[in-house]
Amino acid sequence: MKATKASLLLCCGLITCNLAFGQKVNDVVTPLHAMKVNYPTPYDITTPAQVKQTLDRVLEYLDKTTPPQFVKRGTNQPVALNAIDTSTTFKPGDFRLTSYEWGVTYAGMLLAGQATGDNRYTEYTKTRLNFLADAVAAYKKTGKEVARRNPLHSMMEPGALDDCGALCAASVKTIRAGGASASLRPLADGFINFVTTKQQRFADGTLARNRPLKNTLWLDDMFMSVPAIAQFGKLTGDNKYYDDAVKQVLQFSKRMFNNEKNVYMHGWVEEMDVHPQFHWGRANGWALMAMTELLDVLPETHPGRKAVLEQYQKLAKGLVAYQTSLGFWHQLVDRNDSYLETSATAIYAYCFARGINNGWLNGKAFGPATLLAWNATATKVNAQGQVEGVCVGTGMAFDPAFYYYRPVNVFAAHGYGPVLLAGAEVINLLKKHTFEVNDSAVMMKN
Repeated sequence: MKATKASLLLCCGLITCNLAFGQKVNDVVTPLHAMKVNYPTPYDITTPAQVKQTLDRVLEYLDKTTPPQFVKRGTNQPVALNAIDTSTTFKPGDFRLTSYEWGVTYAGMLLAGQATGDNRYTEYTKTRLNFLADAVAAYKKTGKEVARRNPLHSMMEPGALDDCGALCAASVKTIRAGGASASLRPLADGFINFVTTKQQRFADGTLARNRPLKNTLWLDDMFMSVPAIAQFGKLTGDNKYYDDAVKQVLQFSKRMFNNEKNVYMHGWVEEMDVHPQFHWGRANGWALMAMTELLDVLPETHPGRKAVLEQYQKLAKGLVAYQTSLGFWHQLVDRNDSYLETSATAIYAYCFARGINNGWLNGKAFGPATLLAWNATATKVNAQGQVEGVCVGTGMAFDPAFYYYRPVNVFAAHGYGPVLLAGAEVINLLKKHTFEVNDSAVMMKN
């Protein structure tokens, strides 16, 4: 029988009444299925306004603690762009404006601005990316000696995908949104040039590294490359970018996807004849996000779209099966004695919500898990706007102890972009679809 809201309230009232008068509570006198449950994570249908309250705390914290300003080392005196020299550095803050994690944060701010209509989020990204692009242009005018010693060196002369991939994707999104500095497109061009022509590749074109061992694949690198390449496909209309992005997804998956568990291993080394499998939560999130970002812009007519969509759906199916009763996922998704981790949970919430909103995932199947994941994530945003329970930066290993004991820290930058993305897309989900409580369970109605 379908339980209406009124009948549930009546049932709860009867239970309260029975308890108040000392009456026995049993299956005869009390509808036990309607008894109040003390869920550790809020089990309810949140509202867009409630989600925005959480995002606003994150925005206000980050806006205060990531100043887009140069100062003189040792004195903290402000330095204008036309006065930069070898003693110039960023004004101290809590996070680095040039890290790949902040590339994710810039993208998250843009999406939050679109979802909420609050221009503060959009301006956060435009202000900082335009500042960085104009600063790069100014440093280039000062001469190579200064350029090599400046705080933007990793952006001007990238040495790894971490230096430029996520920043490239966010830069292109900012250009496409309008209001970008004239210096931002040349910066993005430099980023994509490194990704497509300078980063190490296998003979078949798969992006690889010689760290920690020779000819190693990092699952993280699917995200460090694919969204940037895909965004350039959207920006230029050149199919070579789409072709490369699809190739990366499929060739990473061929080597690293576990078809029994439907999740990815974290690292793969070419010379190994046995590949130890550690299914790290955030890396699986990066893979899911890479495919999400690619599907967002990949033309419906592209011959590789069907294969990418199927791979995205297989990973989503695998991951949702590992969600815990608290709404989180574990640090190693298939090992229940590893700790619960926030950044992976936020990434999955974003990607599931995006998939439902775009028709890639069945909303009735994935919607409740998505809301539970967001509710869990929101409990980790403290009153100050910091994100708790986030694993710090992590290389790869081939033993379990490494992953089990990685520290968590509110200054681990990896949590902020995913929380912004998740909240923004959940707002879109709540606006587009209707949820209800049916017989005590959260359901997506349409």
